[in-house]
Amino acid sequence: MIAPIVLLLASSIAVAATLLVPDWSDFLIVSGPCFLASVFLLVRAVTRRTQRQKEQWVIVDGSNVMHWREGTPQIETVKEVVGHLSALGYTPGVMFDANAGYLLAGKYLHDGALAKVLGIPEERVMVVPKGTPADPVILAAARDLGAKIVTNDRFRDWADQHPEVYQPGHLIRGGYSSGRIWLNIGGQSA
Repeated sequence: MIAPIVLLLASSIAVAATLLVPDWSDFLIVSGPCFLASVFLLVRAVTRRTQRQKEQWVIVDGSNVMHWREGTPQIETVKEVVGHLSALGYTPGVMFDANAGYLLAGKYLHDGALAKVLGIPEERVMVVPKGTPADPVILAAARDLGAKIVTNDRFRDWADQHPEVYQPGHLIRGGYSSGRIWLNIGGQSA
């Protein structure tokens, strides 16, 4: 946000100088478009910042959620949860353990492959590297984004470093009842 402001200030000074100093009037050909470009960049930065502030992020523990239906790993379960959260106005990001692809498709699946199946942008899906536990990555991402986490995991092994797991509503439990998805958001099933 600072860069567009600095560019606008510098280009404004340049335009003013070309208008006030007679010998510099030729530089208006350069300073004028620079001023217009800096106004565009500033408007775009403000718009994006406002949009990001409106987003309510939620992290989906994909490796946990994929087992919710009948206890067997199914990507359709994660897809249904992502769709349900989106319909409720949330912006879901999904994180998986490295072995998720093997459980779902018998082979490694990277971020892009899982994002394509889920129908969400690749930047909102993460498969943690082999040998790295997903839990601390999920907890750190939720902390960074101020997000809740959709999971039935209690993260007891990580609670010392992430005491927010004890806050009511931080962990959103869910599952299936009578063949329909349910999520306990804010103490209410949604």
